[in-house]
Amino acid sequence: MSGTASPYRSGFACLIGRPNVGKSTLMNALVGEKVAITSDKPQTTRRSIRGVVRRQAADGGSAELVMVDTPGVHRPRTLLGERLNDLVRDSIAEVDVVTLCLPSDGPVGPGDRRLAEQVVEQVGSRRRTSVVVAVTRTDLGRGADVPERLVQAQRLADQVGLDVAHFVPTSGTRGDGVDVLADVLVSLLPEGPPLFPLEQVHDVPVDVLIAELVREAALDGVRDELPHSLAVVTEEVVPREDRPETRPLTDVRVLVYVERDSQKAIVIGKGGERLKHVGTRARRGIEGALGVPVHLDLRVKVAKDWQRDPKQLRRLGF
Repeated sequence: MSGTASPYRSGFACLIGRPNVGKSTLMNALVGEKVAITSDKPQTTRRSIRGVVRRQAADGGSAELVMVDTPGVHRPRTLLGERLNDLVRDSIAEVDVVTLCLPSDGPVGPGDRRLAEQVVEQVGSRRRTSVVVAVTRTDLGRGADVPERLVQAQRLADQVGLDVAHFVPTSGTRGDGVDVLADVLVSLLPEGPPLFPLEQVHDVPVDVLIAELVREAALDGVRDELPHSLAVVTEEVVPREDRPETRPLTDVRVLVYVERDSQKAIVIGKGGERLKHVGTRARRGIEGALGVPVHLDLRVKVAKDWQRDPKQLRRLGF
């Protein structure tokens, strides 16, 4: 007598939270490889990045969990900020599970409350959408911080009327709680077919991936307002002709945009040394992503006040 086969589960879960609460690091840990850039600068994430997690469900069946990393929700001061917040709203509306990230190394505050209220407003009584709270960055907290943050998270949920299915402490850096969170998210997915080809682990286009790797390298060591003023666009990715098959080379041309001439000077550095460092670091990441040697042509241009200009935002891909 044969038993009934366990159902296949598939669906989407987004990570939302304030800027710099560890969403992208947790995303990479869940997927098992780097699909989202990370930085200690707030608002590093500017796009909805999707990564695929495949694992067994608790009932013995297989599952495909598509994680969606989102920009940090903040009070916008520019048109770009408004559009990033809109991306988060769209993600909340489209996924099966919303994962609210609250960092263990800081108290639950007004920004977290506003975001929880937004989730309540958007999810409402939709029974198909579940909510999970991930207490993140537990590697940065003290011993008593994690239990205290879990209590604060429960209190916040009660205050705003947020129906939370699970509270999970995690550290994307150390990997603590990552498997637990993945199992929890999978358990909340509906039955459904595979959504991506088996070999695919993300849906980031090559030109976007290259631009993000360059921006990650450019963010390292800069401060004040400059991180927000950096935008990167991949102009060209072309295999070099007349190269032997055993020695391929791909030419990659990338433009880094800033808003003022003074910022351009910072990115380039004295004698071009800083831009050279950015290019070296970015090239290693690009070669790892493409699997071939790369010649990276990196240039810096000024696009005045691009964060506030609708035409320039469209040209830069926002």
